[in-house]
This record gives sequence, structure tokens and C-alpha cells, in this order.
Amino acid sequence: MRILHIAHQQLRKYGHLRVSWAQKLYFGLIRNGWLVQSFSERDVAAFEAPFGIRDLGHKKANKRLLQTIEAFEPDLIIIGHADIITNETLEQARVLRPGLVIAGCNNDPLFVPVNAEKIRHRCKVVDAMFVSTGERELQQFSGDRARLWHMPNPVDEAIDVYDASSRSALVNDLVFCSKETAHTQRGAVVKYLLDHLPDDFSFLTPGSFGEPGVWGRDYERVLAESKMGLNLNRQEGLHWYSSARMAQLAGNGLLTFTHGSGDFQSLFPEETLVYFNSREELLQKLIEFHRDDAKRRDWAARTRQFFHAHINSNLYASYIVEAAMQRPLSHDYVWHGQHER
Repeated sequence: MRILHIAHQQLRKYGHLRVSWAQKLYFGLIRNGWLVQSFSERDVAAFEAPFGIRDLGHKKANKRLLQTIEAFEPDLIIIGHADIITNETLEQARVLRPGLVIAGCNNDPLFVPVNAEKIRHRCKVVDAMFVSTGERELQQFSGDRARLWHMPNPVDEAIDVYDASSRSALVNDLVFCSKETAHTQRGAVVKYLLDHLPDDFSFLTPGSFGEPGVWGRDYERVLAESKMGLNLNRQEGLHWYSSARMAQLAGNGLLTFTHGSGDFQSLFPEETLVYFNSREELLQKLIEFHRDDAKRRDWAARTRQFFHAHINSNLYASYIVEAAMQRPLSHDYVWHGQHER
């Protein structure tokens, strides 16, 4: 099968990359044996634009995409957060390639109105739409062309290589990396913890309260040297919705704390993720695991193993391809059909 993967490949970061679910999908597609051509629409727009001004290159990027489709002859297009590419261009792709299947992927939260509108707009033209929020929340997008599917945030065997659960001597007791402040009050929770955690508890908060964020190798090093990670989403309560942060933390062996309202208890085994429903409960559980390092390591190891065995990028990629192409599912994917079990 020939797959054209349209997503931001961060070419102009020159190695100083943010962890990307799109990159994990790309790796998984290749490991599964498919021929994959990438198209980084933001970078193409900048490369093709006068003076490198990306906004002036949108029209040319759409033209280059059609040129790529004509040359590569894909059987499947998977398009992620590629707003530069228009629905009209995707319709033209079908003219070039009769029988072409197009799948959309969106990993952003539904509580941001502009993102929900982007999903709704793309559902008019794609055959399948995969969203990182659980199936229960997706019915608002029904009625258009797209079939609706939940997709998780995966780990990747080549990216999530650290294992904090195997070590006791680590620099940071807890880490929370963040940069977004819109549509959220989570900064108040972080401030509460900073004010109430004991003096011997090291809490690192890159990106908050004026601290610079960490990216690329700096972020990897923070994960490698932290015992526990805080998965605070900008808003809580959406079914199986989490920032990709959860997979990044747990996949690298950090004991991961996440809000109980996301219903991840129905997906993950017991004694893996640590759930809380108030800042006071979160504080109490952080102190509990801080004082019992063997328990911290045991729970974190279970979570890391579950992610790498059951929510990895190889399975993630095969699920998206099979569901998009309406093929029988080759695996009992843990995140699929849970509402029927």
C-alpha cells in the first residue's frame, strides 16, 4: 500500500523538535511495511513563498500537494493538523486518484471552539476522522461524509526510550511541562502544589510562572531524570481525552497522575495511572508515593509496560489504516469498542 502522510514534520526546527504524535504515526506506518511519502505542508508553504513568508505560500503548497499525489499515486492519504491544505484540494485529489481513501486525524481538544470547527469542516471531505477524544464525545460531528473513530496518544519504541521506574536516584520528584494558558485554570492547581508540598519534594515546572519551556533533547533529559509526572489537561471531564503529555510521561516510566473524570479507569489496568478528583487528593497522593518509592516504581513500571505493549505507534498506525480502509481489524485494540464490552 502507498500512503501519503500530510503533517507538520518540523523540518525548520533542525533537530530541536517537539514530541509529535504525527511523527510517531509516521514511524509506525513505516514499521508496518507500508510505503510512506511525507508532505510537510507548513514547511512546503514556507519554502515556496516569497522571502520565506509562510502565509504567502498557501496556494503553492496546495498545488505542490496535487503534484505529489499525481507523482506518488497513493492509495490512502492521512492528513493531520494541516490547515493550509483546503478541502477543495482534497476533492481534486480524488479526481486524480479515483478510489483514493482520505483519513483525517485531529489530536487537539474539543473544548477549543476553533478546533471543533476544524474537525467539523474536515469531516465534510474525509472518509474517516480520528480524534483523540473518546467516541462518546464525537457524535456532534456525525452526519457528514466521515466515519468517526477515537484514536489514543501512543508511545513509540524509538522515542519513549527512558524508564524512570527502574531507578530511585533521580533529580526531580515531580515534573509538569506546559505552555498553554487559554481555556484553563490549571495554573492554580500547580501553584497550590508548590505552596503545599513538603520542603524535601522537588517539583519542576518548565513553561509556568515565567520559567522557560523545554523542548527537544532538553525535554528528553527532564523526563529521564524525573520520578513522577503531572498530566493536567487544560480542561478535564471529556471521555478518554488527554494531552499527548500522558503518553510521554508514562511511556518513559514516570508515575503519571491524571484527573479521574476522563474515565481512563475503564481503559487502563488497576495500579497503573494515579487518579485524583481534587487538588487536595492530588497533594495527598503525591506525598504518599513520594514516601513509598517502591510503590512508585511498581505502578510506573506497570503503566509503562501497558503503554508499550498495547498503545504503541505500530498498533496505532495499523488501526488507523485498517479503520480508514474499512478492513477487518487485525488486533483487539484496547481502545476500540470499549463501550460494547
